[in-house]
Amino acid sequence: MRHWDHDLGPDQTHLFDTDGPRDLTTEPGAALRETTFDLSADGDFVVTSWRVPGPGAGVRLVLVRIDRATGERTTIADQPGVDLEHPAIAPDGSAVAFTRETHSTPTEPPRITLCCMRFGDDPVQLAGDWDRWPSSLAWTPDSSALIVTADDGGRGPIFSVDPASGTVTRLTDDDFTYTDVRPAPGGVIYALRSSYAVPPHPIRLDPDGTVTALPCLDAPELPGTLTEVTATATDGTPIRSWLTVPEGDEPAPLVLWIHGGPLGSWNSWHWRWNPWLLTAQGYAVLMPDPGLSTGYGQDFIARGWGSWGGDPYTDLMAATDAACTHPRVDASRTAAMGGSFGGYMANWIAGHTNRFDAIVTHASLWALDQFGPTTDGAYWWAREMTPEMARRNSPHRFVADIATPMLVIHGDKDYRVPIGEALRLWYELLSDSGLPADENGESPHRFLYYPTENHWVLAPQHAKIWYQVVTAFLGEHLRGERVQLPELLG
Repeated sequence: MRHWDHDLGPDQTHLFDTDGPRDLTTEPGAALRETTFDLSADGDFVVTSWRVPGPGAGVRLVLVRIDRATGERTTIADQPGVDLEHPAIAPDGSAVAFTRETHSTPTEPPRITLCCMRFGDDPVQLAGDWDRWPSSLAWTPDSSALIVTADDGGRGPIFSVDPASGTVTRLTDDDFTYTDVRPAPGGVIYALRSSYAVPPHPIRLDPDGTVTALPCLDAPELPGTLTEVTATATDGTPIRSWLTVPEGDEPAPLVLWIHGGPLGSWNSWHWRWNPWLLTAQGYAVLMPDPGLSTGYGQDFIARGWGSWGGDPYTDLMAATDAACTHPRVDASRTAAMGGSFGGYMANWIAGHTNRFDAIVTHASLWALDQFGPTTDGAYWWAREMTPEMARRNSPHRFVADIATPMLVIHGDKDYRVPIGEALRLWYELLSDSGLPADENGESPHRFLYYPTENHWVLAPQHAKIWYQVVTAFLGEHLRGERVQLPELLG
């Protein structure tokens, strides 16, 4: 009925041939919602992922081939319990490569692997022992290799995969994450790359491994420096983070910024979640990859699966401890913030430690028994979130232990984490937390509400207000400053 930020209604996504024009997918239903497709080099056929109903309210993705001349559709790969996505047709038309994501269970996270299928044969898994998740794939022009990207240790390198042997060769070895990869003749590859030191810019990768930055707009000047911090978890696992430090010599207040997902990584420039806007205001910003993060292997993802309040929480505390030893960090003034799953972790932190002076929670999960059945992708979360898991890991159960001022931010059009999470959190902060509203209704907690925004704050003027309110809240509780809120807020 709802998806991310819009009501679905009777509309259906179709695949059109504009040379006509002609509808290649009459009456597709929900089959093409959020799917990906590729057109053969000769233009004769399309391969697309296709959404089919699963048990209960679940769905899964198969691969279908659509003849462009006749519109005839044939299912070419169908495996129960997995999603087949991101098809890439070999330029010679002989094969299609794709990703295969297993459906998770309450005890096992999903696993994403690379597959290749010669037309007429069964699919073959490539690089089955490669402990990384492919995030994009493209063929070389001669169809001899697959060029793949994957998260890896806070970066996103480019790899080459031999479709015959499955051998994986790393092509880049720097601090960047590569996207929009386009192989070209002669073994050349074009792509965009970024890091937390520089926004996306085009590059050329030559066969000898030389990376050349291509002409682009000048990158913004950074108001500080970027460094890397590695902590040790309670079980000895390394937990790495990026840390921005403002210019100057004085120790700076620390903001722990927790990424969402939860299956993701802090590894590329982001215009919306940008640490430099806080660093420019004099804050050091810590961006850790705790358990459940991608780029560290399947076991690292599994260390937080079904136990969000377990290792991910202690990993974040270990990362914070390590950052607090940096000579430019003032360990006596700290805050925690995050959005989506990062907001969930901010809520969990609020109920389990008083070490932070302020907490900012954006689009956050609060009561898991309420969130699970009301989110737009309830079937997906149900694969992990059993009633027992929801009860054990739900932050709302610890509201009485919250003694840290919280800034709650949420958009009314958020269907991924419905607004009811924020409304309940706000009510329970005022009525049941360790810092309830007093007899005059006054409270240190704050609520920034966007009637027209969704899971993300997209309007530029709203993003500006977001940072103004966040920095005012941090300034009040970490610096003792009274910063004027935007006039629009009254």
